[in-house]
Amino acid sequence: MKRFRDHGLSIFFAAIFLLALAGQSIAGHLVFNADQAAHGEPGISWWSFVSSSAFVVDVAENWQSEYLQFFLFIAATVWLVQHGSPESKKPGDEGTGSEEQQLLGEHARPESPAWAKAAGWRRSVYSNSLLLVMGGVFVASWSLQSLAGLTVHNAEQATHGEPAIGWAEYLVEPEFWDRTLQNWQSEFLAVGSMVALSIYLRQRGSAESKPVGAPHDESSVSSE
Repeated sequence: MKRFRDHGLSIFFAAIFLLALAGQSIAGHLVFNADQAAHGEPGISWWSFVSSSAFVVDVAENWQSEYLQFFLFIAATVWLVQHGSPESKKPGDEGTGSEEQQLLGEHARPESPAWAKAAGWRRSVYSNSLLLVMGGVFVASWSLQSLAGLTVHNAEQATHGEPAIGWAEYLVEPEFWDRTLQNWQSEFLAVGSMVALSIYLRQRGSAESKPVGAPHDESSVSSE
């Protein structure tokens, strides 16, 4: 029980992620086979569907937008602030911080990660490791989306007697950017709304909110 309590947030989101992904695969399979039947084509098994480009493109399309959202938010909050938002540092604290503030090198604590105590490239990599991983997952999932999307696009082309196109050609197709940008804009809206609304609205007990009685112009990180 202690392990669950200490890691409850990660376990909760991992569980609902897997449930949602399983639900998406079942619903998507039913929709795919219904569409096949409407066109006089045979249905396929659930496994064939989840390993198909039709399923992969939908999953990767959502993953890349989510990781882009966090990549940009992490990077932006290094240098940009929003007065009064608990999602932001307080004005005047912009930047990467000093070695002492970041507990690096000689300022590291005994329990600090080994690479925070190290010098050279290891300290530099670890200092930016969250941004690097988020950016890497974004690039990987965006690439997967584009390749799976190309396969789906060319399959549709073939059913209409049209020639297949290459990956570079697909990347400038309106269809690709329509699918991509409709996800990006919703993620940017969600993050911007969270930053702005958290200035004036509260959720008691949440780490993403200021204390209920905190002034609107005070960030939770600047509370004494």
